[in-house]
Amino acid sequence: MEPVKKDAKTNPSATANLFSQVFFCWLNPLFRIGYKRRLEEDDMYKVLPEDGSERLGEELQSLWDHEVQKAAKDLRPPKLAKVLIKCYWKPYAVLGIFTLIEEVIKVIQPVFLGKLIQYFEKYDPDNMDALYEAFGYAAGVCLSTLILAVTHHLYFFHVQRTGMKMRVAMCHMIYKKALCLSSAAMGKTTTGQIVNLLSNDVNKFDEVTIFLHFLWVGPLQAAAVLGLLWVEIGPSCLAGMAVLVILMPTQTMFGRLFSKFRSKTAALTDNRIRTMNEVVSGIRIIKMYAWEKPFSALVNEVRRKEISKIMSSSYLRGLNMASFFAASKIIVFITFTVYVLLGNTISASRVFVTVSLYSAVRLTVTLFFPSAVEKLSETRISVRRIKTFLLLDEIVKSNHGFLQEEKQEPSVEIQDLICYWDKVNVQLLPPRLLDKPTVLFTAITNTFITSSLLSSILGELPHDKGVLKVKGQLTYASQQPWVFPGTIRSNILFGKELHPQKYEKVLRACALKRDMELLPDGDLTLIGDRGATLSGGQKARVNLARAVYQDADIYLLDDPLSAVDAEVGRHLFEQCICGILKNKPRILVTHQLQYLQAANQILVLKEGHMVARGTYSELQRSGVDFTSLLKREEEGPQAPGAETESRSPRSRTLSQNSVVSHTSSIRSVKDGTEQLPAEPVQTVVEESRSEGTIGVGLYVKYLKAGANILVLIGVVLLQFLAQAAYILQDWWLAYWAGEQEKLNVNGTVTVQNGVNVTEELSLDLYLGIYAGLTGATLIFGFARSLLMFNVLVKAAQSLHNRMFNSILRTPVRFFDINPIGRVLNRFSKDIGQLDAALPWTFVDFIQIFLQIIGVVAVAASVIPWILIPLVPLVIVFLFLRRYFLQTSRDVKRLESTTRSPVFSHLSSSLQGLWTIRAFRAEERFQNTFDTYQDLHSGESWFLFLVTSRWFAVRLDGMCAVFVTITAFGCLLLRDQVEAGSVGLALSYAVTLMGMFQWGVRQSAEVENMMTSVERVVEYTELESEAPWETQKRPPPEWPSQGLITFDRVSFSYSSDGPVVLKDMKAMFRPKEKVGIVGRTGAGKSSLVSALFRLAEPEGRIYIDGVLTSEIGLHDLRQKMSIIPQDPVLFTGTMRKNLDPFSQHTDEDLWNALQEVQLKSVVEELPNKMETVLAESGSNFSVGQRQLVCLARAVLRKNRILIIDEATANVDPRTDELIQKTIRDKFRECTVLTIAHRLNTIIDSDRILVLDAGQIHAYDEPHTLLQNHDGIFFKMVQQTGRQEAVALLQSAKQAYNSRSRPSTTNGGVGADGNLVIFETAL
Repeated sequence: MEPVKKDAKTNPSATANLFSQVFFCWLNPLFRIGYKRRLEEDDMYKVLPEDGSERLGEELQSLWDHEVQKAAKDLRPPKLAKVLIKCYWKPYAVLGIFTLIEEVIKVIQPVFLGKLIQYFEKYDPDNMDALYEAFGYAAGVCLSTLILAVTHHLYFFHVQRTGMKMRVAMCHMIYKKALCLSSAAMGKTTTGQIVNLLSNDVNKFDEVTIFLHFLWVGPLQAAAVLGLLWVEIGPSCLAGMAVLVILMPTQTMFGRLFSKFRSKTAALTDNRIRTMNEVVSGIRIIKMYAWEKPFSALVNEVRRKEISKIMSSSYLRGLNMASFFAASKIIVFITFTVYVLLGNTISASRVFVTVSLYSAVRLTVTLFFPSAVEKLSETRISVRRIKTFLLLDEIVKSNHGFLQEEKQEPSVEIQDLICYWDKVNVQLLPPRLLDKPTVLFTAITNTFITSSLLSSILGELPHDKGVLKVKGQLTYASQQPWVFPGTIRSNILFGKELHPQKYEKVLRACALKRDMELLPDGDLTLIGDRGATLSGGQKARVNLARAVYQDADIYLLDDPLSAVDAEVGRHLFEQCICGILKNKPRILVTHQLQYLQAANQILVLKEGHMVARGTYSELQRSGVDFTSLLKREEEGPQAPGAETESRSPRSRTLSQNSVVSHTSSIRSVKDGTEQLPAEPVQTVVEESRSEGTIGVGLYVKYLKAGANILVLIGVVLLQFLAQAAYILQDWWLAYWAGEQEKLNVNGTVTVQNGVNVTEELSLDLYLGIYAGLTGATLIFGFARSLLMFNVLVKAAQSLHNRMFNSILRTPVRFFDINPIGRVLNRFSKDIGQLDAALPWTFVDFIQIFLQIIGVVAVAASVIPWILIPLVPLVIVFLFLRRYFLQTSRDVKRLESTTRSPVFSHLSSSLQGLWTIRAFRAEERFQNTFDTYQDLHSGESWFLFLVTSRWFAVRLDGMCAVFVTITAFGCLLLRDQVEAGSVGLALSYAVTLMGMFQWGVRQSAEVENMMTSVERVVEYTELESEAPWETQKRPPPEWPSQGLITFDRVSFSYSSDGPVVLKDMKAMFRPKEKVGIVGRTGAGKSSLVSALFRLAEPEGRIYIDGVLTSEIGLHDLRQKMSIIPQDPVLFTGTMRKNLDPFSQHTDEDLWNALQEVQLKSVVEELPNKMETVLAESGSNFSVGQRQLVCLARAVLRKNRILIIDEATANVDPRTDELIQKTIRDKFRECTVLTIAHRLNTIIDSDRILVLDAGQIHAYDEPHTLLQNHDGIFFKMVQQTGRQEAVALLQSAKQAYNSRSRPSTTNGGVGADGNLVIFETAL
């Protein structure tokens, strides 16, 4: 594997001094770079040694292994939590000191504030001592804000880093475990589950470490505050505390309900994404079947349920936020109501000390403490899940290979072997099987069993009884070709060093030479996820090349020839399997019977038993069931010497070649590769990523999707009303205190006279207004929250619907150039953001923004002068935000781009698990995983943490400046201000601290999330294909004959793409069976695309005289049946799969299944027709899925049937069955077959030979075969001598059995017909 990245810069935080560490100054250079240009991967700092994935992982792993052994000794289950605590408690405990300091300061600050306000209450211009004391208190308030700013962020940074370390170590262990799972364990878990462990469960460590310390700090702080309040206002404080204590469980209850909704929503979301996944991956089929409507109904139904759940959970969120917003108000209201009713008088210092103390404790008690409890329980669940995974069975490492001294021949020996995949008996009972060198040993059979045989040899399938001895190094080419993300070269070398000559030889033998020349960067082309840039055949050949390049002793090849066409297959067989590898033992599993003669030993397996073994000729004599598979081979007369020669393994390859060379002189190896057709490689369009800021227009679009203008205006008004009520409530308290103060000063005389009734403040009035304002705050607060959520969730819903409809209506071309992942990403990640995260962040941001404005307004109303220093502060702030956002956006982007390789590496490793183990590459893959981890967590995540802290420290610094200005400003203007207003201004200014930086970060978040909106909006505006129905409807029984005419049709997939069909004229007569052949890229599939108008063709296509381009797409597509190349089944019941519109009776469905011999299979399913299929029908074999597609065609009873041959990986029996059904059921139909195997179409009425998008020849097969220079004749010859003779024979038979029409109609008639037909029109 190539190194994941170049050397990064060294990490400056390791060498930074204390000041720089506290204020994160060592980041400045990075921000400077980020401001000038986009940050790239090599701008990130190298991972700190103590954060390295390998180091952390191994440390935890050793502790875990130790714990597992100890647990086994004590006969108890091992505890993962114990291991984690043991590994990380020391550094984490130290961080507790930070928390303590921070919370102590939070409690002391209000005391300073109270003393400061008292100075104003007892204000005496001449008392200088009191003034100096007041200056001291003011300095105390300011200092405490500053210290808070610093400690808070240092604490957060270090706890998050501890969390990160735990996560990285856990990931390392999970991946290591995944590489050595046994097959039984793989059955208990799925790739999805393992990816889930890595993506979700380990993230809990990041979250839990933040809050954990509050479990002991919280109660302490609450006790301290209670004590101070008791001193300040006596027993009334208990009333307020009681409210706080009641609020705690209600919030926890909200959280519970919320997570309940969340899990319900999650299930629905998974459901929707799964459906979407199928719609997008099967979009070609859906379009050709014209099934868009049932699918859109399906998705809309799921989405509707999902939205109703999301709406409920959003309302909950809204209530939760509003109650949080109003909580402090209720607490203060209750406290003072009790206080006043007990007959105490109110004073400014008391009011504001109380307010400040409550707000100090409120966050800890209502937010951090419950969060800590919640996160802790979540983490315990995650740890349990991870532990279950870590305790799954591992594979037993078997040791193949020679000891140095024994130089013996590699061999595989199997005797009386019985194996189980999860205890279902799969038996392999060869009496004795010795595999000598230079032996090609072929097994033919149904794939499942042979794969089992190979996996038992690889040691993947544990054997129960019997002997299995393997001597020598194994190498393996899997049936499903596996490639990992990287260059093609690294895929072939797979960790071996490059020997140019050998490498060239392997490329040539595997027919990859030509492909490499066509690819943009040759063999250094990057393969996308799961080999997205390569075609199936290319993947199969790379997979084979990887096995061949390894110098092993025994080669296990699992059906490597099925994915390539006949010509390439023959090349691979001769040049590679019998060429490069001719002196090595090879075990080849294959369906392709034409290669059997070359085998030294053939093993026929059926249902787990060995039916026969021996050489080709021995088996032929014994007349086993095998001959029925070989029917077609024998029809050609045996070559006289072939049988006897094929005994001796040496001359065998020669005899094969000499047979071929009769017909076409065998080309020298070198030229052989050049003439193989090259496969075009599709390049993927780069995903558009928006740069820069997001326009106002987008916000308007987003909000207008959710509600009309009037509602939006109402929402804005509500926001302001709520904020006004919020501030007025506090102001009223201050005013009340001030009035009381005046009374206390002026009213002394009247009290002495005993006439104090008149001068007391009217309690009813003041308390009444106070209660009214509190009520207003509550009502407006809740109303605006719920309304906002309603609007935003509705917006998400309407945007999703628009996007989905637009996707359904866009031409297929869109899906060819955009990989599935990208489209699905819009539906999963971006819609997920719109549903859950965005509304909440948006509302939160708006509330905080309004509160900040409120704070500034209050301060300015007390000391108007404060606006002067505010101006430079605002300017600095705006600059800082822009400066920070530029870098932060890049860091965030890097974090997400470096995250995906971690997951794709994991999932590709799981897919190629057998291959990785067969090649002994676990170590290397583990190291690559660690490198990716370091790149993600150690570098980009680390940067993400520090940059956000850098910014937050700076912002809180600015807040501290603001507090300082306010505090000293009040003292300087001491003559003009009242105690109440000072209290109001200062207590508000202090709340700015955490709130301001949180608000700014939320604003950045909103902006980042708006990119999701932007991406969704972009997909709502895709170009759409022709309408599904037009004014012009064809007659209902159309097409009654099935006559198809192409009149000068040219076709290309996009306006600027190459023309794949050029000026084509052809006519397919009613009831005619036409085969369409041609080399790769000749335009066979494009013919179908043109017929179905998957892109609009130029020229005219008539079906029964109706011009297809004039009618709606659904009218056209519903009237033609297609059996597609890759059979697609959709998740849902069997019935939905056959008949999504429910147009047919049960009887029809059963009959259709009977015709394709699937009735018995379906009857065995638990609920028969109503059985829900597994994801994309994976519980059916490929052959069976093909038959389901055939059944769909049988049901539709259309006059025109198009078969896009997919018989490459269907066994000969199914193939025969399909052919037979087509001949019987569709006798009255026009059938077009795109063939890859010539034997399926050799008896057609006519064959259309395409070459480079033009008609090369179009006639009866027999006639075509008379022309020895024709493409068709050459294609027949390439199938091998025997097959060719058989093909010629059946073409002749078909020719003779046909009733001849008058000969004139043979050649010219086709054209003549066309003319008459047009004039008739």
